Amino acid sequence: MQFTSFYGLAFNPFTKEGAGKEQPYESRDFKSAKDVLKYLVDAKGIGTVTAEPGMGKTYALHRFMNELSDNTATKRYIGLSTVTVGDFYTQLCDELGVEAKGGKSRRFNAIQDQILYLYNEKKKPLVLVIDEAQYLNQSILNDLKMLMNFVYDSFNCFTFILCGEPALNATMSRRINDALYQRLTAHYEFSGLSDEEGIEYIKHKISGAGGSESIIEGTAIVTINTLCEHNPRKIDLVMDNALKVGYLQRAETINNDIVMAAFNERKLS
Repeated sequence: MQFTSFYGLAFNPFTKEGAGKEQPYESRDFKSAKDVLKYLVDAKGIGTVTAEPGMGKTYALHRFMNELSDNTATKRYIGLSTVTVGDFYTQLCDELGVEAKGGKSRRFNAIQDQILYLYNEKKKPLVLVIDEAQYLNQSILNDLKMLMNFVYDSFNCFTFILCGEPALNATMSRRINDALYQRLTAHYEFSGLSDEEGIEYIKHKISGAGGSESIIEGTAIVTINTLCEHNPRKIDLVMDNALKVGYLQRAETINNDIVMAAFNERKLS
């Protein structure tokens, strides 16, 4: 791409492909979310992690799960979409290596037995993450309450983490979900990049691609973070477009006017 070489970049760091070529930026949200997840695993508790789309929640989850030792935990990650109760049980059985035979009660008992087996016999307690949990319907949440109510009143034998968009918070706080909500051990909600982090984030990406910080004005960086509501994915989209707009204008430095043009083209407001 001509605009990358124009700005002295080895690659475009503001795309998914480019992000895989650099050392990821670890924000306050990223570090705090990982701390909460570690605490939940140590406590074998129930927790929620929520964030608006593009904040880096799923990346933090994957990083944490990848770094969690296979010798001490049985790790299972379910990326949920809208499913029926039957589909959910089938998916959970598959993840736990349990035959999805019989009706819901039979599968439910098999899942409980497997969780206890992993805890008592294998000494590798289950760490179950359900991502995009805002799509869980009430019937599934009701069954999750029963799963947690098994013999777990006397001890915790696995870690259960629900992750999703902020709508999940409203769902969990509904009166009908009191039993599950009261069992929550910890919760973390992403707040986005601070003003300082927004500057660091963009400079980190430019530097990671071999570019100079001088290709963008400091005030333009602040403008991007504000316009993008401190959301890393939105920042990437605007910066990607700003590089292209700047190149077309043959502007050696990206300024506020270029940023505004790039933002308006993306229609992210």
